[in-house]
Amino acid sequence: MVAVLYFARSAELAGLRSETLSVPRRLTSLQLWEEIVKRHPRLAALRDQVVFAVRQEYVLLGDQLLVLHPGDEVAIIPPISGG
Repeated sequence: MVAVLYFARSAELAGLRSETLSVPRRLTSLQLWEEIVKRHPRLAALRDQVVFAVRQEYVLLGDQLLVLHPGDEVAIIPPISGG
């Protein structure tokens, strides 16, 4: 089980700020994103802009292998617009 934290637009689209998910221990960042989108299809709109932080380190979507441990935090960080 990992804790998924949603920020800004991702929280709006998911309808919550955090949840606990059961995901495979070893998977790519893209596979993790797909698992999250299965639960919250509206997040698919952020696909080309979203960045993860896994254990507070940035991870881009792609083939990067993640090895998750119980209790790890995964933050979903959409683009932040400044002004």
